[in-house]
Amino acid sequence: MRPRVTDRHGGVHIRRAVARDAKRLTRLVTGSRAYEGPYAPMVAGYRIGPDYIEAHAVHVAVGDDGRVLGFYALILSPPELDLMFVADDAQGRGIGRLLVGHLREEARRAGADAVRVVAHPPAEGFYRSVGARRTGTVAARPPAVMWDRPELTLTVDGGP
Repeated sequence: MRPRVTDRHGGVHIRRAVARDAKRLTRLVTGSRAYEGPYAPMVAGYRIGPDYIEAHAVHVAVGDDGRVLGFYALILSPPELDLMFVADDAQGRGIGRLLVGHLREEARRAGADAVRVVAHPPAEGFYRSVGARRTGTVAARPPAVMWDRPELTLTVDGGP
């Protein structure tokens, strides 16, 4: 069975993730240049399994060639963006914005007014550019997370 396409923009479509996407999503996380240097321990050994995909609202952005270009995972209760990654070589093409727009629609359908985002510090500017507003800081929790992270709220009906 082919996954249902739920959004399309410039040769990229968004669909619900399926179990066979797990390894590709894991590679996007562990290979991200955003997590090089001091951030590397955060994703070392990280794994997205089929069980995670089944338990959460995980959606992937896919190119016409079938390549996974990015994804997000939305936890609905309470509404929080758990993960969002765009392939390094696909950044700057509007894929992150497309994913955020889709996330807003999914959250709206689930009855949410806003989504909490605890961002990777270098990604704060992106989230602010799509309309999120900073609401605080989440303190480091060594050894899992060694740095403070910005906390933001992304309104479901809002926009940049």
